[in-house]
Amino acid sequence: MAISERYTLGHHESVLRTHSWRTVDNSAAYLVPYLVPGVRVLDVGSGPGTITLDIAERIAPGSVIGMDASADVCIQASTLARDSSVMNVDFVVGDAYSLDFPDDSFDIVHAHQVLQHVGDPVAVLREMRRVVKPGGIVAARDVVYGAASWYPLLPGLDTWMRVYQALARSNAGEPNAGRSLKAWAMEAGFTEVESAASIWCFSTDADRDWWGSAWADRAVESSFATQSIETGAATGAELEEISAAWREWVADDRGWYAMPHGEILARK
Repeated sequence: MAISERYTLGHHESVLRTHSWRTVDNSAAYLVPYLVPGVRVLDVGSGPGTITLDIAERIAPGSVIGMDASADVCIQASTLARDSSVMNVDFVVGDAYSLDFPDDSFDIVHAHQVLQHVGDPVAVLREMRRVVKPGGIVAARDVVYGAASWYPLLPGLDTWMRVYQALARSNAGEPNAGRSLKAWAMEAGFTEVESAASIWCFSTDADRDWWGSAWADRAVESSFATQSIETGAATGAELEEISAAWREWVADDRGWYAMPHGEILARK
């Protein structure tokens, strides 16, 4: 069953729990040299806003706009900003294919884990390029799910990878987007593209619990579960197998998991 473009993970608590862990240091360190006081930044697909707020604090008195397709998530991010007393940030609902800003509006346009979820990442990058100022930076970071590695080698995690890859593509996404970022940026019209890579690694007891327990819940409670069954990517029994495997991985002191990411800094 083919499905048009939609967000694979949804906004279940188990998803936002992991997204809210993200900061500039653990998810956008490659961008730090450009986060200087006074710049204007657009954060595309800002989610619960933790990276966005971190950016805002670093570039004050500059300003940040966080944009997301979900109104509920924008409300949550706005509440976080208010509770954190971060005043130089606003969150708006928007469409990455049609950014509601004039040409040449921002010094930096940033997207973290966004391009893997869109059907036409080159079109989104072109739109990001449109709204960045001449000489400005478009920055993007996305995972390469197919290159993820873990121990112990649990069959249920192999099932998880197979199901995730199938479901993401059924939703018109590209789960290995990180390896294509440089090529997509060049196709979008950028001639000056710096490309690098970085890794998330979860091994401590706390990190395994945080990552693996969230995925154990996602596998049976989130949009990942309902969409997997709806599209035929997985059966209910396979989702239970995936959830149990993640809990087994969390409980194993030997547990280790690494997710490689591609990164680009593309200058207009």
